[in-house]
Amino acid sequence: MNDKDIFPALDRIADGILRLCLIMSWLMLAAFLVIAFSARARAEGISCGGRDLIAEMAKSDPVKLDALRKEAAETENGKGLLWKIEKPGVKPSYLFGTMHLTDPRVLKLSGAAEAAYQGADTIVIETDEVLDSKAPLKVMADTPDLMMFTNGQTLDKLIPKDKLETVKAALSKRGISLAAVNRMQPWILTSMLAMPACELARKKEGTDFLDIKLAEEAKNSGKRIAGLETIKDQLGAMASLPIQFHVDGLIETLALGPELPDVFETMTVLYTQGDIGMIFPLMRSVSPDGIESGSNYAEFEEKMINTRNRTMAERAMPIVDEGNAFIAVGALHLPGEQGLVSLLKHKGYTITAQ
Repeated sequence: MNDKDIFPALDRIADGILRLCLIMSWLMLAAFLVIAFSARARAEGISCGGRDLIAEMAKSDPVKLDALRKEAAETENGKGLLWKIEKPGVKPSYLFGTMHLTDPRVLKLSGAAEAAYQGADTIVIETDEVLDSKAPLKVMADTPDLMMFTNGQTLDKLIPKDKLETVKAALSKRGISLAAVNRMQPWILTSMLAMPACELARKKEGTDFLDIKLAEEAKNSGKRIAGLETIKDQLGAMASLPIQFHVDGLIETLALGPELPDVFETMTVLYTQGDIGMIFPLMRSVSPDGIESGSNYAEFEEKMINTRNRTMAERAMPIVDEGNAFIAVGALHLPGEQGLVSLLKHKGYTITAQ
């Protein structure tokens, strides 16, 4: 791709990336659902491929990139993945930002994070229910309306007719028929299609996402495991958004097509560099939809990130008060005025980047 083509490419994928930032907060559930519906995934090609769009921007327009980096630098607590939480009278705990992927770069902890993890008595992840591969299906059985249409609605009625064959073809590549998922809520389907094939292949080979890996290893070593949310909490947050928003997200995810590897590669590079505060400013800056996109973004940021942050902060406090915990949650929950780092600071804890 020529340098002059980079920004149009970013424009095309910007809005989809914003939604994918959300979806990545529960890709673990999507993996279980895809496997439950007998999706086929080949293990060939351990790498997801993809280009680092920021590296390309550095060559094509370094001035633009510098401006974005300055904006990201203004994001409160936007740099770093590991934070030390201190309270007088108890052992310090740690807050760690994860990425819900099996990429080897993500699975490798820094020396400081590894030491904090190994030394902790309690390991906390977003929801410890993901340790049970049948948990999402149990939620489906108990509260079917969170994951399925229970009013006679079906996906083939919601998806625009001119996009229906595209959806069917995309599902077929994953070994799924539309008939098998026709009564699923659209965000479930979007999560299935958004997950890179290499990620699903590694999962089927037995490689766990970072969060699950941390919890499983801790469980095997006799550590206490806890969660800050339930699967029902997470699905309820998704269900609270307008149905049309999710239908649009499904179509946009399909439109990303071969550019999805670039999305995940760029986000993975930002994560490994600890540049969490850079993700949303970059994507918002190239979004072609202006005010409308900003409105949509604000709504799902509030419901899917900010509201959940407040819940997780409240549920983390008793654990932190016991001391010596390692709390691992999606990195996008850490930065910002309403991020977990800031919320816990406001609760009176001393928090410092490590």
